[in-house]
Amino acid sequence: MDVRELDAEAERREAVPILRQLWPDADPKEIIDWTGEEEYHLFGRFDGDDIVGVAGVQLGNHLHHARIAWLYDLVVDEPRRGGGHGTALLEHVEAWVTQQDCEYVALANPLGGGAVHEYYENRDYEKWGYVIEKEL
Repeated sequence: MDVRELDAEAERREAVPILRQLWPDADPKEIIDWTGEEEYHLFGRFDGDDIVGVAGVQLGNHLHHARIAWLYDLVVDEPRRGGGHGTALLEHVEAWVTQQDCEYVALANPLGGGAVHEYYENRDYEKWGYVIEKEL
């Protein structure tokens, strides 16, 4: 099993069914478009030739952190969950963003995401505030 970056559109297209498990309302073309943006990096976890999970990351500089990686998407194919694939992806992302000189990995998750919050807290992620937004 390995984790690698999905650069080519054909590779990203292969990840669409798994990403739609996280974003069921997203159109496949939309997913191909956002995963192809220059600042976005999509990683896939493979079991042989089969993709079993993906993680999407964007690097940036923010006022409260000099250099940070935002984890936008982390999802494992539903029948493969619980097999350590998400942890393998997260560990790969953490190692990769460290090589990119990031000080933190951050993510936003909806309130009431108890199991998801617990997953990250068990991996030493700390809740320190809220993301507050307004649709315009």
